[in-house]
Amino acid sequence: MVVERALRRAAPHALLEAVQDTLTAHYSADSVDLLMADYAMTILQPVSALPYTAEPIPVHTSAPGRAFGAQEPYVETDSRTDPVTVHLPISVRGDRIGILTVRMPADSYDRDTAQELEDIAEVLGHAIVVAERDTDVYLQARRADRLTLAAEMQWQLLPGRSCSRPEYELGAQLEPAYAIHGDNFDWSTSAHHLTLTVTNGMGEGIEAALLTNLAINALRNARRAGLSLSDQACLADQAIYGQYQGAVHLSVLLLRFDLATGETEIIDAGSPKMWRLRQGKAEPLELEAQLPLGMFEDTIYTPQRFQAEPGDRLLFVSDGVYDVASPAGERYSERALVRAMANTRLLPPSQVPRAVLQELSGHRGPIDADDDAMVVCLDWHGRQETTPTP
Repeated sequence: MVVERALRRAAPHALLEAVQDTLTAHYSADSVDLLMADYAMTILQPVSALPYTAEPIPVHTSAPGRAFGAQEPYVETDSRTDPVTVHLPISVRGDRIGILTVRMPADSYDRDTAQELEDIAEVLGHAIVVAERDTDVYLQARRADRLTLAAEMQWQLLPGRSCSRPEYELGAQLEPAYAIHGDNFDWSTSAHHLTLTVTNGMGEGIEAALLTNLAINALRNARRAGLSLSDQACLADQAIYGQYQGAVHLSVLLLRFDLATGETEIIDAGSPKMWRLRQGKAEPLELEAQLPLGMFEDTIYTPQRFQAEPGDRLLFVSDGVYDVASPAGERYSERALVRAMANTRLLPPSQVPRAVLQELSGHRGPIDADDDAMVVCLDWHGRQETTPTP
């Protein structure tokens, strides 16, 4: 593909220029723009006038936002003779990054061109992920405001905000996006397992971010060494206790899914809450509570078993969701969360956390959040059995 070759040769900060030149030369494009989703997932910001970018575009009331939300191309045209504007979602393995907008003559746009533009958007997404190792351009374009230092540390620690495979779909979001402290999520997949970590941070500011960074990297270190889920928890527990001597601790929920069977190991170490939506019924899952990480020396953690069934939706929420109060002092209740799960049941997991947090914001009103709020949504599809060829 011509565009793919151009992207490989382009400097990390110049991917947009490479796409613009190629689409202009080979597809008669009049204009090509790259829009990046901001950290709060509420606006799309043009990569055109860094470090502040151009005027942001709202996700919920714009044509590019329509393509971003549906994760399907959206075409704008007034007549058969006027130029068409095509908005193409950019994502990498289910992680939504932004939008590629291409304006071109109507007679240059047909079914084959439409498919080629979708392929170009996909290739551009992968190129952006690689380029972010060497340039700040695309990270700057995601910012509607300056991040706090703690938030900078937290966002750099995350694996992404959504992920999809045939067996599952994941979506997650943190708030306040530009001032998050210690809440965190992490995931990793292999040929046989999905490991998911959901962390309810302790403390504020840099101290909270440092504690979470220590825990997540200790868990990753143990996981990458091939240790069991219980040993992962034990190693992270020892790392935190060794650093803080029990003065602080961290609440974590660890899960390891077998992709073939749905059998799941769970360690509830003072965890965030876990809910299940199965066949239209939402209910909290009562787990065997164990000690938070770092509370005492040499704590032993024992996993319990859970069976994920195809069609299950699992929702994980931190204390910052339950503890939010309205201006009148009314707490956000379990009933409100059940209602939110019902209201978002038709949305894909990538959109559920943002929708739940938006409802939470409406409950809180104009009051600024005084605690982190995290929502992680997992849809379990299971592995489809294949009949061997005779």
